[in-house]
Amino acid sequence: MLFRNGLIENATEGVDIRVLDGKFAAIAPNLEPLPGEEIIDCTGKLILPPFIESHIHLDTCLTAGQPSWNMSGTLFEGIERWEERKQFLTKEDVRSRVKKVLHMQVANGIQHVRTHVDINDPKFTALEAILELREEVKSFINIQIVAFPQYGILSYPKGRELLEEALKMGADAVGAIPHFEFTREYSVESLNICFELAQKYGKLIDVHCDEIDDEASRGLETLAARAYETGMRDMVTASHTTAMHSYNNAYVNRLMRLLKMSGINFVANPCVNVHLGGRVDNYPKRRAMTRVKELVAEGINVSFGNDDIFDPWNPMGNAGMRDAVFMGLYVGHMLGYEEIMKSYKFVTYNAARTLHLGDAYGIKEGNSASFVIMDAKNYYEVLKDNATVLASYKDGKLIARTEPAKTQVFVPGE
Repeated sequence: MLFRNGLIENATEGVDIRVLDGKFAAIAPNLEPLPGEEIIDCTGKLILPPFIESHIHLDTCLTAGQPSWNMSGTLFEGIERWEERKQFLTKEDVRSRVKKVLHMQVANGIQHVRTHVDINDPKFTALEAILELREEVKSFINIQIVAFPQYGILSYPKGRELLEEALKMGADAVGAIPHFEFTREYSVESLNICFELAQKYGKLIDVHCDEIDDEASRGLETLAARAYETGMRDMVTASHTTAMHSYNNAYVNRLMRLLKMSGINFVANPCVNVHLGGRVDNYPKRRAMTRVKELVAEGINVSFGNDDIFDPWNPMGNAGMRDAVFMGLYVGHMLGYEEIMKSYKFVTYNAARTLHLGDAYGIKEGNSASFVIMDAKNYYEVLKDNATVLASYKDGKLIARTEPAKTQVFVPGE
C-alpha cells in the first residue's frame, strides 16, 4: 500500500508512506507507485502513531449506577460502590463489558492499553477474564495488565498472597495503593513488598500513588527512592499523585531532585482527577491534578490516561484520548500554541515510554506499520475541532474506519 500526501506528526509538507508486509518500507516525498500497488490519498491529513491508554480500569467499566450511583463524587464512595458491584461479577459479565470498551478504544485509534485489574478477590474473576481477552484481542489491540490491590496489600486479608498469585497467573506489572493502607507504616511496607515482588518475577511497577488531596500523603518519595535504590528506574510508574497538587512549594523543590534521579514515569488522569478531587474543600477548591507542567519542565516523563469509563468513579467517558489531553492542558495551564501542538505526545510517545514499548513504536522505516489518520492537518486542529480518527492501521491492516459527520445549517434569509 502507498499512502500519499500525509502530514506526519504536525509536519507542514506532505510525504508518502509505503507499507509492505506490515511494516513501514519507505517514508519520503513523491514515492513512485509499484505495479499494482494500492494507493490511498491522505489528502493532507495528520498521521500519528497509534494512541495509547496508559491508565484505565477495564474491569470496572460500564458499571455506573449498578446497583447504586456514587452520589458524593468522591474516590472513597466510588470504592464502596464498586464493592457492592463486585458481588455480581462473573467472567462473562467482565468479558462482555470489556469487549465493548475495547471496540470503542479501537474506533478511537487506541492500540495499546494498560489496565489495572482489582485482585483483592480470592476468585480472581476479573483477572482471569481479562487474561483470556488479552490473548483473544492481540491482533487488534495490546493489553498490559497491572495487578492492582484495590483495598491495599497489608490492609486486606492475604493481600500479599493475592498479589503474588496474580503475578504468577500472568499480570505484567505490580500495583499498590499506599495512601489507602491503614497506616503510614503499612504504606511504606506495601511499597517494599511491591518492589520485592516485581524484582522476583521480573515485572514492571505501576502504583496508585497519593491519589488524595492530603498534603501529608507522601508515598511518592518512598516510591521514587525505591526506584532509585533498586535501579528499576523507568520500570516504575507513579499514577495520579494528586497530593502533589497540595504539597508546599519548598517540599516540591526538594522532592523534584529525587524524582529526576529516580527516572520514574508519571501518569495523570485529568478528567477523573479533577472530578474526584477537591471534594472536601469549600472555596477555593483544588484542581487536584499533579504538577504536569512542572514535571515536564524538569524532563520527567508524563502521560495521560482516562482512568475510568462510566463506572463508580466516572459517570461519563467515551474511551477516546482527546478528552484527557484537552482537560489536562486546560487544568495544567498548558495552552500555549506549541504546548498544544506537542500535546499528542502525552498519549503517544510518552505513554509508550511508560508501557516500555521500546523503539518498535513510532512512524519510522522498519517499524510495524501502526498509525492513525486524523481528520485534521495538525494536532491543534484535532483538539480544537474534536477531529475524528478517520482510520487506524495496525501492522499494516485496517482495524477501524470512521466517516466524518456532515452538518448542514439552514438559516432563513441566507
